[in-house]
Amino acid sequence: MKIILAYSGGLDTSVLLHWYANEQNAEVITYCANVGQEEELDGLEEKALATGATAHRTLDLVDEFAEDYIFPMVRGNAVYESQYLLGTSIARPIIAKAQIDIAREFNANAVAHGATGKGNDQCRFELTFSALAPDLKILAPWRDASFREQFPGRKEMIEYCKTHKIDVEASASKPYSMDRNLWHISYEAGILEDPWFDPTTPDNRKMYKLSVDPELAPDEAQYIELTFEKGNCVAIDGNNLSPAQVVTQLNKIAGKHGIGRVDLVENRFVGMKSRGVYETPGGTILLHAHRQMETLTMDRDLMHLRDSLVPRYAELIYYGFWFAPEREALQALIDKSQETVSGVIRLKLYKGNVTTVGRKSDLSLYDECIASMDDDESDYQPEDAGGFIRLNALRLKERQRKQNYRV
Repeated sequence: MKIILAYSGGLDTSVLLHWYANEQNAEVITYCANVGQEEELDGLEEKALATGATAHRTLDLVDEFAEDYIFPMVRGNAVYESQYLLGTSIARPIIAKAQIDIAREFNANAVAHGATGKGNDQCRFELTFSALAPDLKILAPWRDASFREQFPGRKEMIEYCKTHKIDVEASASKPYSMDRNLWHISYEAGILEDPWFDPTTPDNRKMYKLSVDPELAPDEAQYIELTFEKGNCVAIDGNNLSPAQVVTQLNKIAGKHGIGRVDLVENRFVGMKSRGVYETPGGTILLHAHRQMETLTMDRDLMHLRDSLVPRYAELIYYGFWFAPEREALQALIDKSQETVSGVIRLKLYKGNVTTVGRKSDLSLYDECIASMDDDESDYQPEDAGGFIRLNALRLKERQRKQNYRV
C-alpha cells in the first residue's frame, strides 16, 4: 500500500510514520502543508526520511490559506460558540485538499491522518477527502484497535519515540499538544484536560508563544488603523498588504499587547466537551475591526439576516463541511453582503483589550443630521414615530384587552 501521510513532525505523526513504515510494511510519503507554522518546518524533510518516509513534500500554502480560507471566514464573522475563532478548523480543508494533490502525484491509493478517534479533526480531514476524492482509501490509525492497544496514551507514544530515537518536542515535562498555523495556536490534552488548571501562572505562562501575558504588556497604548475593501482588510496604517501579510503583522502587533487569548470548554462535533486554550492575536483584532466596519456601512436588515446565519456558518467550518454545498451557498450570501463594507477603522490596543476609537467610510450609512438630537432637518420626522409606535403596539394592546395578560 502506498500512503500519503499528513505529517507535522510532532508526536502523533512521527509515531504514525514509523509504525506504518516499519511495522505495517507500507510505503509512506509524508506531506506537510506550510500554513504558517514558521520555525516548526525547519528540518522536517530530513526528520521524515530518517523516521521511515520514502519521500517528502512540503507545500507553501500560506497565501492561499489566507486569501481563500481565512479572509472568507472573516467576512462571515465566524466564531464558534461565541468564543473560538476556528483556527484549527479552517486549516484542515486546505491541508486535506493539498494532500489529495500529492496522492495524485505519487499514484497513492490511500491517505492517512493522525487525528485522534475522539476529536474533530478526523471529521474535518475525512469529510474533505470524501467530498473531493471519494476513490481514495482513508486510514485513521486512532480508530485501529491494534494501534490503540499499542499506544493507549501519550506516555506510550513518548516512550516509543525514545526507544526508536525519534526526536519530538513533547515530553513528560510538556504533556500537552499544540497546533500552529498563520491564524492561531491551539493547546489541548494532557495537563490542560483539567478545566481547573491555570496556564497563566508564572510557572506555566511559558506555554504561550504568540502573545505576552496581558499583565506584562506595555504600559502605553498603541493606535492602529485598518483599511477595508468589500469586507477584506487591505492595509494597516495606510500600508497596502496581502491577506497573509495582514495576518502576520497583526499577530505581531496584537501579541505584543497580550491580545487574543481564549481559554474555553467547547462542544466537539463527536459529542463530548473539550477544554482548549487558544492564541489568535491578529484574528481578534481583525474580527473586531471588521464588525465595526459593518456597523457603519451595512444595511440593518441585511446585517440581521446575515447574523442569523453566522452560528450555522461557524458550525459548518468547525465540523468540517467547508466543501459542502450549504457552506458554499452561505458564503455567496456573505460575500454579497460585503460589497459596501469599505472604509477605515481606528483601534486602541492596551493590555489585552481592543477598543474602537474611530471609524469612517465613503459608503457610511450613518447620517449625523438624522442621528443628531438637535432639531436638524432630515427625512426623519419625529411626528412619524407616533404612528409607528401605535402600529407596533396594536397587538400588545389587544392581548391585554382580550386575554387579560399579567406579568
